[in-house]
Amino acid sequence: MPGFQVEVPHQLGRDEARRRLCDFLDRAKEIYKNQVSELTGAWSGDSLDFVMSTYGFKITGRLDVDESSVRLAGQLPFAAIAFRGKIESSFAAELKRALA
Repeated sequence: MPGFQVEVPHQLGRDEARRRLCDFLDRAKEIYKNQVSELTGAWSGDSLDFVMSTYGFKITGRLDVDESSVRLAGQLPFAAIAFRGKIESSFAAELKRALA
């Protein structure tokens, strides 16, 4: 499976960044409710493992919160590879908004 990756820098520190992102899945479910049919995940420390389905594509990933950046990496099905850029830019925009 092809991968995707997004990194968003921040100046919040690890704890504040994680606090701002703790409801990231809930907000994403609301914002993308017409595009996402499944979105689940679980936090373990400073990492969020998630699974989502959008337009029939299953996307898995992990969000890691560090002291000065948030990194999101995941896997896409081959059929979704043409949308990788749009997926990465959408995730980056939502992370920037959450950390602002």
